[in-house]
Amino acid sequence: MRIALQIVLIVTSVLLVTFILFQRGKGGGLSSLFGGGVQSSLSGSTMADKNIQRITLFTGLVWVIAIVGTGLLVKVGV
Repeated sequence: MRIALQIVLIVTSVLLVTFILFQRGKGGGLSSLFGGGVQSSLSGSTMADKNIQRITLFTGLVWVIAIVGTGLLVKVGV
């Protein structure tokens, strides 16, 4: 169980860094490479940006759960 949580932690850490770099800042970002360059007239962000934000949030939640789970296993001594 501990090894599985550590693998999840490593994978989600790499994914978080990747998704954060894909997000668009004030001047544009890597998300414009994947069709995020066209702005929607109704909102300030594109659908690609919203999807990247949702995926980043979900990955962050999985990362936090893996951190808490690993901490609990270390505390218990398993």
